[in-house]
Amino acid sequence: MTEPCPCGAPIGYAGCCGRYLDATQPAPSAEALMRSRYTAFVRGREDYLLATWHPDFRPDALNLSADPPTKWLGLTVKRHIQTDDDHATVEFIARYKIGGRAYRLHETSRFVRVDGRWHYTDGDLHPS
Repeated sequence: MTEPCPCGAPIGYAGCCGRYLDATQPAPSAEALMRSRYTAFVRGREDYLLATWHPDFRPDALNLSADPPTKWLGLTVKRHIQTDDDHATVEFIARYKIGGRAYRLHETSRFVRVDGRWHYTDGDLHPS
């Protein structure tokens, strides 16, 4: 049985975000990178999150294990706009629970491509 991809794409993990998280190939678009970063949060893959964060914006560490346990519930990509060959934005909503309480993260994220690889820079949160 094929393991589903946490990002919600209709193909399995190995054919979707798994190929990016396991470093067999770089994400081909900002949307694919954003989806794979969501999957990295679901799987606690700090290494991938830091590696795909543009160095000018990247924190020194994430330490996700110190955060309260998070149950990720799903991802909805609202829009993906590529503004030129090397810049794009992705608006998404990620749903999750902490301690039984439901939350929504609604963000428009910015991405830049450097040496053929997409990187997350930063984003703007939308009010709930």
